[in-house]
Amino acid sequence: MKELGSSNLSVLAPPVFDRENYQAWVVRMQVYTESYDYWEVVKQNYEIKLYKEGIIRKVKAKAYLYATVSLAIFNTIMVFRSAKEIWDYLKAEYQGDERIKSMKVLNLIKKFKRLHKKESKLIKEYSDKLIDIANMVRVLETDLFDGGLVQKRLVSVAEKYEATIASLENTKDLT
Repeated sequence: MKELGSSNLSVLAPPVFDRENYQAWVVRMQVYTESYDYWEVVKQNYEIKLYKEGIIRKVKAKAYLYATVSLAIFNTIMVFRSAKEIWDYLKAEYQGDERIKSMKVLNLIKKFKRLHKKESKLIKEYSDKLIDIANMVRVLETDLFDGGLVQKRLVSVAEKYEATIASLENTKDLT
């Protein structure tokens, strides 16, 4: 069995950030850098005891960040000296502060509540949209309660399933 850092992962392309969907890119980028054992360098900018190893790891972490952003973003971040500075800049620029984050969550929750299943659409498509919104809320470190997801799906189901839904609601087993 090969190690995680071996050639199996070296063929995976890094996630590219193009100013869209920052939170999803963060999740993918964290896993990507963790797979190469560079996440601590990016997140904490810690001092590595072995000087040469430390320099190499810091440069590689910075290179991974450079490789995962569009050229327009690269032109902005190339002036930063460490992976940590780059990461902090991207977080401040594209995630925003707590107030902006909470506004994004509120907008997503509004979108969730307004979403209705159209007769012509499949339950699967509708359910996927609901799950996408719920996951975006979770990535913003807020949780859209799972019961709400289940209830939203149940109210959108065709009339022929109403007896089954009533039975589920009576048993309170909405899982």
